[in-house]
This record gives sequence, C-alpha cells and structure tokens, in this order.
Amino acid sequence: MTDYNGLGRDFLDSVSGKRVLVRSDLNVPLDGTTITDDGRIRASVPTIKALAEAGARVVVTAHLGRPKGAPDPAYSLAPVAARLAELLGAPVAFATDTVGASAQETVAALQDGQVALLENVRFNAGETSKDDAERGAFADELAALADAFVSDGFGVVHRKQASVYDVAQRLPHAMGGLVATEIDVLRRLTVEPERPYVVVLGGSKVSDKLGVIDNLLDKADKLLIGGGMVFTFLKADGLEVGKSLLEEDQLDTVRSYQARARELGVEIVLPTDIVVADSFGDEASARVVAATEIPADTLGLDIGPESGKAFAAALADARTVFWNGPMGVFEQAAFAEGTRAVAAALTEVDGLSVVGGGDSAAAVRTLGFDEAAFGHISTGGGASLEYLEGKELPGITVLED
Repeated sequence: MTDYNGLGRDFLDSVSGKRVLVRSDLNVPLDGTTITDDGRIRASVPTIKALAEAGARVVVTAHLGRPKGAPDPAYSLAPVAARLAELLGAPVAFATDTVGASAQETVAALQDGQVALLENVRFNAGETSKDDAERGAFADELAALADAFVSDGFGVVHRKQASVYDVAQRLPHAMGGLVATEIDVLRRLTVEPERPYVVVLGGSKVSDKLGVIDNLLDKADKLLIGGGMVFTFLKADGLEVGKSLLEEDQLDTVRSYQARARELGVEIVLPTDIVVADSFGDEASARVVAATEIPADTLGLDIGPESGKAFAAALADARTVFWNGPMGVFEQAAFAEGTRAVAAALTEVDGLSVVGGGDSAAAVRTLGFDEAAFGHISTGGGASLEYLEGKELPGITVLED
C-alpha cells in the first residue's frame, strides 16, 4: 500500500517548473548522527519522487525531535538529507535554515525535477506557537518559498502547526500519497470493518489508549490487551501486580470498559502468564509466572509464552486487525517474545492487518520482520490514535475545501 500515490493527475500535470513545498514526516530516531530506523524517510519517497518526475522543484520541510524553537545541532536534518538522497538516487540540496538566506538561495537554485530539504522547521518558534498571529507570520515566510503545497506528513496532521495547517491556507494544496493511504486505511478500520475485527493494544499506559478503547469497543469483536497497560486491567480484576506499571486513577475507567464489553459481547483477552523480573535492565533475571501469581517484589515486562500463543490464536481467523503498542519491553531480548508473537500472527492475517505506527512500527523492524508481510504500517502513531478516537485532525480538515 505504501507506494500508493494520492496526488491527482491534474495536480501533477500542473506542477512542472513550479516550486512545491512538501510537508513530510522525517522524524526518525538518531544515535548521534546515525539514523537507526529510516522507515519514515522511505515512506516519504514516493510522493517526493512523483513530484520530481512531474518536473516540480520540490522543497521538503519536516521536523526532527523537539527543539525549543531555536537551532540545536542535535536535531539537525542534515543526516536525513543524506539518506533521502540515497533513497531517491538523486542529490538533495540542504538548506541550513528554514526560511532564511540559505533556504531562499537553495530554493532559488533548484531546477525542474530537483529536490531540496530545509533545516528542521521546529528551529523556528512560529512553527508550534499557540498564537495564531505568530504561527501565521512564520507560515507566510514558508509559503513565500513555494507556489503550491502538498501535505504528506501523516505523523503531524493532528497538530495545528504552521507547516501543517497554516501553509495550506496560503497556497494551492493537495494531499500526498502517504497521507491519502493512511486515511483510506483508517477509514477501513472505523467504517464497516470486515469481520472478525480484532484490536490489539499494548504500550505503557492505559490513559494513552482510553479514547481508542472508547471509540472502537462497539466496532471490534475482540480486544487483546498487553504491554504495561495490562497491569491496570489485571489490578481492576483484583489481582496482585507487584511493582509493575500501574495507573491507579484509571481502575474505575477500566472496570467500566470491561462492563461495557460484556454488554456488547466484545471479548477482552488478557494474558494468562507474564514475564517478570526483580528489576528493569539488561542484567534483569527474567522468569515466567501466572498472571494470577505475580510476586509483590517483581515487575512485569512482557506477556508470557502461553499468552503469546493465545493472542496468535485469537488473531487466526481475523479479517481486520489494528495493533498499537508493543507487548513488552521489546528492546531487550528477554522481554521481546510477546511482541514477536503478535507481529508474527499479524503476518498470517487473511485480510487487513494494520501496525499503528510509533513503537509498534519500530518493533516490527527491530525484530527483523519483512514490512511487506503486513497490510499497512502507519507512520503516525499519535495521528492514527486520534483518528481512531474520532477526533478531528486539523491537517486533514484544512485540505478538504
């Protein structure tokens, strides 16, 4: 699905010789200047390439990390520019600022079909400002660099930011292929999904997933719960969870979801065994215990092997699956098997399997799975969740005119 191009033929036919500002999501993890997961860069390539091949002068803008509205070398997009050039098989000019002299000179030097990347858009306070005037003034400077705008950074469309929202109000605009694909997939998860429909949720906190549970509980057939959030569910059932991650203030909410699930006939599947350790870290000594017998002096760090098999069995006949959040601390080998079991089960799904971005997407790559084995791997964890919660995404609504 990721090579789908949402740009209409009419739009592509109109961009030859024009400067097209593309808002991409290039927010990749770095170890110093080394990119440790280039998934988001690879996902951005089809739209950029389609525009370049149509003769546009492509000006890419993106953010990296959370700088404080000022230049910070630790968050420079320079390594991203180098990787983007490798993936495009063509040079990528790099501007050392976003709207200043370097950006203006770099854009002015572009020829038809060439690509430039501007420095981190969040080096400018106006990008994320809550003040409409400040954000608008920065958007004016960005818009001055282009003749048209393409929104292709799905990971930021839930943000009302200058390069996502305000620029679209100032330039002729279009939805890029990556964003179009994401929206198409998410609609299939929320509007008449093919059944059986299984939702798998993990990650650390129940509070991060409350909106998704609330909105999907009456749409799904089964809800599988793992990760750190499972311990709030287990505690809600009156079980000991030791030193495991627990949100005491969400216990009543969890109980209300459990009651609602029973009324709706939705099966909530919880792990029956847990991998625990005395402490968190590479030296931790892991062991498997029943979910009903977690020792008070341990913390749970993964679902157990029997639970992995049970989750895989629950997914075996699914026609639609949405998965967001790892089953354990997958970065450490001792606590990665639960996540591996779920990922492997998704590759066998006869239907639509969606990996919901963020840590889930990172996990399938870290654990060595072939991305092509999944129906869709989202590039936007937060944006995906907000869409599935039923929230309006400003970066999408601004394009719908």
